[in-house]
Amino acid sequence: LKDIDALVIDLQDIGSRYYTFIWTMELCMQACLKSNKSVVVLDRPNPLGGLAIEGPVLDMSYASFVGQRPLPIRHGMTVGEIANYLKNEFYPSLNLQIIKMQGWKRKMFFDQTKLPWVMPSPNMPAIDTAIVYPGMCLLEGTNLSEGRGTTRPFEIFGAPFIEPDKLINKLKEFKLSGVVFRPMYFQPTFQKYAGKLCGGSQIHVIDRNKFRPFKTGVAILKAIRDLYPEHFRWKEPPYEYETEKMPIDILAGTDRLRIKIEKGESIKNMEEWWTEELRAFEKTRRQYLIY
Repeated sequence: LKDIDALVIDLQDIGSRYYTFIWTMELCMQACLKSNKSVVVLDRPNPLGGLAIEGPVLDMSYASFVGQRPLPIRHGMTVGEIANYLKNEFYPSLNLQIIKMQGWKRKMFFDQTKLPWVMPSPNMPAIDTAIVYPGMCLLEGTNLSEGRGTTRPFEIFGAPFIEPDKLINKLKEFKLSGVVFRPMYFQPTFQKYAGKLCGGSQIHVIDRNKFRPFKTGVAILKAIRDLYPEHFRWKEPPYEYETEKMPIDILAGTDRLRIKIEKGESIKNMEEWWTEELRAFEKTRRQYLIY
């Protein structure tokens, strides 16, 4: 950094704490502060909009590259707003400038901005992927396929031991809003169960505003664990540069989600727990919103 005056950060985030672009941004902020350099963040839309927030707030004892600071899983903030939060909470002496967007409204999903969707990573092919990702990325912490190796990663999920209709009937019991599940079989071309026939489902979001991706992901984990306790497994470390803690725990940002699922707690009880955490976080969050 010695030959530069400022570092310009222009990254398209997708609105989930696990997505590592915001944490790469924080590492850049740390490096610039250490070298006494300025940071300029060019803001971009949160593809999920800026209204809904969901999921538990990260417990710092579970900090990792998929969550370095206390944010909820669906944070409802733009990259610029997260930079604003990081500077003011952790790096007050950093010289930060945020270049604001023009015309963005918090209620907008990405395809309402009229901007083209450019894949920010290979398994994020569409806005539909980003919408389900806050819940479906949890499957990376299990022995379930999250649809990598198919053309619809994170929308398609399953495993060789799952019978699709049985799973769909179980999921219907949860009365999840804004979503329907289509039973299907699929065969991933790479990653988990490559070349093996898997039973499972494709998620079809029919009302984005009512759909709660994190709650849906938790319901899927609970349903499959309840139906197939002899087959369902949590993935063992290492995962995302973490060699000791369980992958599901660093994804959730806490061990409480895993423990609650293992105890057989209801979705309602689990939702009450993370909603309480969100209420506390909202007071911090609102200080740093730009729009």
